[in-house]
Amino acid sequence: MDWTLMGVPVVNIALRTLVVYLVILLGLRVTGKREIGQFTPFDLVMILLISNAVQNAMVGSDTTLLGGVVAAVVLLVVNLLLSLLVTRNQRLEHVMVGFPTVLVSDGTVIARHMSREGVTMEELMAALREHGIMAPQDVALAVLEIDGSISVVPKSAPPLRTRKQVKYLRRKG
Repeated sequence: MDWTLMGVPVVNIALRTLVVYLVILLGLRVTGKREIGQFTPFDLVMILLISNAVQNAMVGSDTTLLGGVVAAVVLLVVNLLLSLLVTRNQRLEHVMVGFPTVLVSDGTVIARHMSREGVTMEELMAALREHGIMAPQDVALAVLEIDGSISVVPKSAPPLRTRKQVKYLRRKG
């Protein structure tokens, strides 16, 4: 059976594009949260070189407009389907997206977690300074989020209010 459309091997391009997408996704997942969350100029150069390198792997020698459109549509559809699957399956979400990692708990830096995630002490201190904190001892909780950012809750943070408390305060005031 001939799977070409106007001389373009559509199924071949679609399958090659799918494989490249999954390999790149796996590669980004393996590199860790810090690599994904904060691009340096070196990271940008790497992404540009990877995209140039895999372009030929997706479309082969086909340089037609239709070949490029097929690859782009496959990328968009696979990304949409994977996003839908991840939002509906918590186990798949943990595998594909990951989960937050506690870096500081009650003023104690968890060196094992920092090492595993590739976060240096200087990066942690920079995140603390961004939140107006000068020392880890002043941190109730610091978390490396799945997007690569570091969330910080200071020990002196105001207490969280529940809906019930907010409603009471609104009625009172």
